[in-house]
Amino acid sequence: MEKIELIGVNKSFKEEKVLKDICLTLTDNKIYGFVGRNGSGKSVLFKIICGYVIADSGKIMIDGKELGKDMDFPEGLGALIETPGFIWYQSGFENLRYLARIRNKINDAQVKDAIRQVGLNPDSKKWVGKYSMGMKQRLGIAQAIMENPDILLLDEPLSGLDNDGVQEMWKLFLKQKEDGKLIVLASHSKEDIGTLCDEIFRFDKGKMVGHEIKRE
Repeated sequence: MEKIELIGVNKSFKEEKVLKDICLTLTDNKIYGFVGRNGSGKSVLFKIICGYVIADSGKIMIDGKELGKDMDFPEGLGALIETPGFIWYQSGFENLRYLARIRNKINDAQVKDAIRQVGLNPDSKKWVGKYSMGMKQRLGIAQAIMENPDILLLDEPLSGLDNDGVQEMWKLFLKQKEDGKLIVLASHSKEDIGTLCDEIFRFDKGKMVGHEIKRE
């Protein structure tokens, strides 16, 4: 069973405390919604779980291992945080193939399969710089899922998608959950949160101010 445990996590930037004593437990086969205004600390918390930002205090346990002590970056985690950054003069496939070579866990066929799953054509030669916002967002989701991670952190993953695209990604995320993934989703859309999430955590000014269980 995959599990994320946050125990007393705090983070400040200069004089501003952006996370205040965050404690929560997340387990697989569920989609968790993180809800709050911009600046409430959600994105910083995502970056801490990924190992991109170091907490000032507290523990981050992932599958029984402490982040920053037993590992610097979690294995088996895929993430889409903020706007995806790609090489604008290469195709979507070339961009993801380049990223896949960093860990060398998957082959070209698996990269192409991830691109198809998000509704893009892996054989297209179109430069990413000419992609629409929605196409870039789809490619960012493909990057997050392509190595078949056990944990997915998705920060506003449906931004820029039209209604058809949103519903396609809903189906994809629900299928990922059925396959046993632990998914954490931050979204300003009540419809996304209401459709997808089993539990909802609400954040305000760096604090967790609410927890709602929607589905057992």
